[in-house]
Parts: sequence; structure tokens; C-alpha cells
Amino acid sequence: MKSINPATGVMIEEYSEHTPEEVSRIIDQVHDTWLLWKETSFDERAAMMKNAANILRSRKEEYARLMTLEMGKLFRESVSEIEKCAWVCEYYADHAAHILQDEMVVTDAAKSFIAFQPLGVVLAVMPWNFPFWQVFRFAAPALMAGNGAVLKHASNVPGCALAIEKIFQLAGFPEYIFRTLMIPSRDVEAVVSHPRIAAVTLTGSEQAGSQVAAAAGRCIKKTVLELGGSDAFIVLDDADLVAAVKTAVTARMLNQGQSCIAAKRFIVVNSVAREFEQALKSEMERLLAGDPMDASIQVAPLARPDLVDDIERQVNESVQSGARLVLGGKRISRPGFYFEPTILADVKKGMAVLSQETFGPVAVIITVADEQEAIDTANDSEYGLGGCVWTRNPERGERIARKVSTGAMFVNGMTKSDPRIPFGGIKKSGYGLELGSYGIKEFVNCKTIWIS
Repeated sequence: MKSINPATGVMIEEYSEHTPEEVSRIIDQVHDTWLLWKETSFDERAAMMKNAANILRSRKEEYARLMTLEMGKLFRESVSEIEKCAWVCEYYADHAAHILQDEMVVTDAAKSFIAFQPLGVVLAVMPWNFPFWQVFRFAAPALMAGNGAVLKHASNVPGCALAIEKIFQLAGFPEYIFRTLMIPSRDVEAVVSHPRIAAVTLTGSEQAGSQVAAAAGRCIKKTVLELGGSDAFIVLDDADLVAAVKTAVTARMLNQGQSCIAAKRFIVVNSVAREFEQALKSEMERLLAGDPMDASIQVAPLARPDLVDDIERQVNESVQSGARLVLGGKRISRPGFYFEPTILADVKKGMAVLSQETFGPVAVIITVADEQEAIDTANDSEYGLGGCVWTRNPERGERIARKVSTGAMFVNGMTKSDPRIPFGGIKKSGYGLELGSYGIKEFVNCKTIWIS
């Protein structure tokens, strides 16, 4: 496995892969450790989880630099990601015991209740775009619920994967309760079928999710899938355009647009479409590309060269199909994997930037006649992860939010994940939930106990 700096294209380090025999041995060790771990108290687990949060905060610049070097995101965004990881650790350390306490139910029994018990060893197949956050938002609730965990991280962030494993060890967790498997994607199916693996969670592409779910289904194993998105950013005729445009730039450009919940379809009512387009262009054309470690830079590289190829192809195909290029549209001529901040307008159904997920700095503007067409357009997608709507009338925003078919809708705010509320999608964006009280219950057995 090779770690390559996206800002330069230069290899940072090369890592050895685990053999199938080593993988099997690690899984067995995690399972054996779990048999003891599941008997530990919530207080014991919480103390270790808070240690992990303290380690993350005390060494956040070190971990942020590693993240930026391996996948290219802006250093300040990497620092924020580490801080969010510490937050999710603290949240579950503080709330897991309450969320998973026995739930008493009145029946014809003398006593009946629901006990929430860990499933066992959970395999996490995680992506590169948020190398620390994606792992911690799974690991914090899974470990606090009493499960064991093995991580198959993306092959381009092996340094992050090993650093996370080390954080849990430094925090006092048993050495084999959380382990990283250094394996390529082709070996995942064999891990899923390992008899010691109880369940699987995956964040990634629709194709990867389908393959892992099929493998887990053959073994009758629980899965949670968080897949792609084509989030709608609805701007109504009564929106605060200054606030909407400012948020739109962040919602599209955060992590260079390499996010499942990035705003990808800007659905704007005709009466304000021209003003929104010009304001968005004015903001995005000011963004500077360069070294992601530089605090003055707003445009970082994409994580891999093939991602630049994909974005370039999607933009070119859409322009050829009639989309109007408002800004950008091509690679940035410098070392590394850079693409210009791009705006496409007059985008219609069937164009590549709508029919496929755009994982890069490309904003797509779709104009609509009114509120109802905005709702219909937002729902006209195979994906259903998140979205937002902008209006000066909160009641109107809530009404529309209820009508858009997604796992989350934000009114006058950017779609984001938060440890306190569930996160997940519908349709081809996946199934199951992460975070909040619902997320920690995905990998527990909700056991009914009835006593006469």
C-alpha cells in the first residue's frame, strides 16, 4: 500500500499488506478480547474513551498534518476533523450507559424489559475522504456498546488507519479490541465471511456497498451502509441570498467537494436564479489554489488522479450536452491533483453531473419555476442522503423539509453530521444509521427478557 501526497504526487511511504493468515489471526484475537471486553462496565469504557478524546486534542496538529499529507484536505479542515472526533468520543462516553440501559415494558409478565447487548466483532470498511471522522463515528459507539472492531480503511490512507489503532491503545483500550487490517479491497469479502465477524458497516460508493452487502447477506450478517449522495441545496424566492451564497460555497467546497453530504444540486427558483448564480461565481472565483498546509489557501487537491479524471469527464460531457459553463471547468496547471472550482448552469436531467455523483468542486445550478417544482426536482434522484432549503420563513422551510425524501434536511443551514442526531440515507444512499441514540443501537442485540 502506497501513501501518496495529492498536493505533489510524491510517495510518502509504502506499507506491507497483511497476509490472509495474519488477517484471520487478528480477527480471532479481537474476538477473544471481545469476550472479556463485553463484560466491562460502561464506566470503564467511558474512561478509556475520554482518554482517546484527550489524546486527539493534545496531538491534533500531528494527526491533522498526517491527514492532509495523505489525502490532501486543507490543514485547518483536518484540525477541525480531529476536534470532531474528540467530540464523538466524549458524547458516547457520557451518554452510552443511559441510551443502552434496560428498557422496561409493561406486559402480562411480572417483569419484562429490553436489554441491549453487543453483537461481537464488527468490520468497518471506511473511505478516505474523512480519514479520522468516518472511523471514530463508527468506533466510539461500537466500542462503548461493548463490541470489538476491525478496520479496513481506504488503501490511500494507511498512515491514518494505523494512527487510529494506536490512539485506542494509548488510551488504555485492550490491544486487540480495535485493530487495523492492511488489506486491499479485493480481500474484503473473505473478511466478511470470517465466522468471527458478526456485522459490517461500510461508508463508500454505491458499488462497494452493494458488493459488501451481498457478501454479508450470503452469511446472514447485519450491515449498515452509508453510500453516495446528490444533496439538494434549495434556494426559494424569499431566501436570504447573502447567507445562502456564503453557505453554498462552503457546502460545495468543503473537503474540495469530496463528501457524500456536500451540496451538489443547487435548485434555485427562477426569480432569484440569476442573482444567485452571479453571487456564487463572484465568491468561488476568489478562491486560491495551493499547498493545503498554507492557511491562506482555499482550494486543495483532490485525493487521487483518477478523481480529477472523473470530474473532468463529467464536466465535459455535461457541457457537450448543453450545460453552460459559468466558471472553471478544467485542471489546474500545477503539481498534484487539482481541479478548478467550477459552476455549471442550465443543467438538465440526463446530464452526467446529475445522473452521477460528482465528487469534486463542481456546483450544478438547476432553475425551477416554484416551490413545488423545487421539491419534485430534489426528489428526482436515486440518492437520498441529505439536503437543505433556504427561506426567510421557517415554517415554510419545515414544510418543504418534510416533503423531500432524504435521511436529513436542514433549513437555513448546511447539511452536516452531529454526534447527537442520527445520520444515514434512503434509496441508493444506503440504509441503517450512525450517531445519536439510534446509531449506537445498530450493533446491539435488542433482546426481550420476559419473567413470570
